[in-house]
Amino acid sequence: MGNRILIVDDAAFMRMMIKDILTKNGFEVVGEAPDGQQAVEKYKELTPDLVTMDITMPEMDGIAAMKEIKSQYPDAKVIMCSAMGQQAMVIDAIQAGAKDFIVKPFQADRVVEAITKALS
Repeated sequence: MGNRILIVDDAAFMRMMIKDILTKNGFEVVGEAPDGQQAVEKYKELTPDLVTMDITMPEMDGIAAMKEIKSQYPDAKVIMCSAMGQQAMVIDAIQAGAKDFIVKPFQADRVVEAITKALS
């Protein structure tokens, strides 16, 4: 099972929280990005097995970044993260190709479950 993960969130604290959950559960965090633009660049550079992507970020939002990544890497696995569990955003994210959606504040077991399911 692949487990190289790229974490994308504009809040360093959120990246740290996700990284902590993932490393404690045996996943390898291969990179981090603070915005969608850098996420696209990091994806090309690292080709991770999965990306956790915040939706609301400066420069390029998570949905735009995911679409950009998926246009070049159709098999890319992306799980969207957002503090705003708004139905419309969840639907947009899933329609754009997200494997799953996790809501902040993160619950460790939900994060692990979403990632394990997406990678299998």
